[in-house]
Amino acid sequence: MGKPTGFLEFQRELPADRPPLDRVRDWNEFHIHMPARKLQEQGARCMDCGVPFCHTGTLLSGMAAGCPLNNLIPEWNDLVYRGLWREALERLHKTNNFPEFTGRVCPAPCEGSCVLGMNAPPVTIKNIECSIVDKGFEEGWVTPNPPEKRTGKKVAVVGSGPAGLACAAQLNSAGHSVTVFERADRIGGLLMYGIPNMKLDKGIVQRRIDLLASEGVRFVTHTHVGKDVPAADLLKSFDAIVLCCGATKARDMPIEGRQLQGIHLAVEFLRLNTKSLLDSRHEDGRYISAKGKHVIVIGGGDTGTDCVGTSLRHGCKTLTQLEILPQPPPGRQSDNPWPEWPKIYRLDYGQEEAKERFGGDPRQYLINTKKFIGGENGNVKALQTVRIEWAKGDNGRPFPKEIPGTEKVLPADLVLLAMGFLGPEDAVLQQLGVARDERSNVKAEYGRYATSVPGIFAAGDMRRGQSLVVWALHEGRGAARECDRYLMGKTHLP
Repeated sequence: MGKPTGFLEFQRELPADRPPLDRVRDWNEFHIHMPARKLQEQGARCMDCGVPFCHTGTLLSGMAAGCPLNNLIPEWNDLVYRGLWREALERLHKTNNFPEFTGRVCPAPCEGSCVLGMNAPPVTIKNIECSIVDKGFEEGWVTPNPPEKRTGKKVAVVGSGPAGLACAAQLNSAGHSVTVFERADRIGGLLMYGIPNMKLDKGIVQRRIDLLASEGVRFVTHTHVGKDVPAADLLKSFDAIVLCCGATKARDMPIEGRQLQGIHLAVEFLRLNTKSLLDSRHEDGRYISAKGKHVIVIGGGDTGTDCVGTSLRHGCKTLTQLEILPQPPPGRQSDNPWPEWPKIYRLDYGQEEAKERFGGDPRQYLINTKKFIGGENGNVKALQTVRIEWAKGDNGRPFPKEIPGTEKVLPADLVLLAMGFLGPEDAVLQQLGVARDERSNVKAEYGRYATSVPGIFAAGDMRRGQSLVVWALHEGRGAARECDRYLMGKTHLP
């Protein structure tokens, strides 16, 4: 695929980003598009490797290896190299409903499994994917494609995040009448309110939502199923239900001082920030501001990084990010071989910006927070930490062991808890009476997506636990396929 000798002739190149200290002054996306010639060269680096692992989508050591959507990566790399952009877009859309989302926010497990990546920098798959779909919209190639006929079947999709939108798109293409219920004031779930605008511009999200609406998908906002509408009512009004509500129960930190003001869950911080930005460009003041504050982010991952980037754009005074795990190594270790996802040290956009602003990576590793310390006004003013090392308990499981004499007090006016999510919320599941697994997720077999209640399916984080957007899209498509089979007795959905 691509040019047979391309991987020898061209070096890996990514598009330039706006300088960190410039981009923290606004909320705009910061990647600069590459010219078509450069993108063709990057497509040419895709090898005729015989057995491409980039689109396998398998799980190795508990993490994705290759693309969970099974994107036809070598094919559209070759098409880009040959300048056949419209054909590349058609190939991309065969497996991915929303490449403009994954091309921006996916960590690209495909690149971690690229055969070229065994002994050289991998192909820039993620950037090529994003460039294909962006060109498709720019050229007017992406247009509404409603189904030719309707089946007369009605499906309710609860939740409008990536799993819900992918599920709705597929079911609608099969001719079913799909209604998507969302409790927020805007459609998109975490795509709208969980990911900051500089990482995924909300105009791009709304553009796809408008396209789905023009194809016949009905969206209902301000409707919290299980509260505003009894979940049982959906069983009476629809032929099937697909639950795509996410794993929105955030992990808290119930330690001394948690009741103090100024300590917030990351998801609340990010949601309010984006809503205020979209509603009024922050003029309404209805968000949690980090301006002029000593900010501490507890936790890593994408959510922690987004808290860092958002706090910098507010104009925080200082910024520290605490992680309980050790710093990853600079390169693959012997227990993390290709094609596994490389667990290595990375400087993401937020940490890069913090490094430019304050002179160093804001992350401190192997740190545990023991208690929050309050001031006279009832607001947090500091937190007490201790360094830890990971030891094995009697049961063989690792646990954080405190290192005596390493206690430290860090000033903090604003603390953001970005420690992941525990599972789905209870109301809808209890009302529908669906079974749950030992982790509190909806119990539904992978590949079938059917819950314990006939006619009710589940997909995404609600079924598998907190995961990647690309896995949510994969599961939303899969649940649509099985829902279609349930309704029609057979299915042509992939």
